Amino acid sequence: MAWEDDLFEVLDDLEQRAAALYDAERAPELADRSRAEYQQVTLAARLMASVDREVALEVRGVGTVAGALRRVAAGWCLVRGATQDWLVPLPAVTAVSGVSERAVPEVAWSPLSRLSLASPLRRLAESGERCVLHAVDGRRHEGAVARVGHDFTEVVEPSGRMVLVSFATLAAVQSP
Repeated sequence: MAWEDDLFEVLDDLEQRAAALYDAERAPELADRSRAEYQQVTLAARLMASVDREVALEVRGVGTVAGALRRVAAGWCLVRGATQDWLVPLPAVTAVSGVSERAVPEVAWSPLSRLSLASPLRRLAESGERCVLHAVDGRRHEGAVARVGHDFTEVVEPSGRMVLVSFATLAAVQSP
């Protein structure tokens, strides 16, 4: 019987070595898959997992926008600061801190999260509130949003002058 025990020990040892070799071969493949899958994660998906958290966004032409992340959509987010709200198009965001380690894929988002930047701007137009539209080059347009087009918005300045602001140049909208 001793030779059978020795045989089983040898076979067990070989099986453990084979399992270790398989794991060693598979580890780089799993790491590659993980990296490939992470390539699909968007900034919006990371932000979506961070709703209601305190975040700080670095925004071109504006600087730091900090506050509670209240809403996220495919192309924009809403940050509630201490004294004002910030509507920020995601292409203007250069860095974010305070976010969750997780991400929420777009397929799991509410249909309301698929609304474009034009939707919150239309809401501002309906309210008639004065706001400041910041451009990525640092320029500012203060006034009330009057109407919202396909890729621009009309802003009526306090002087009565109407200015069209392109969504492509919009860095943030600051409202009380």
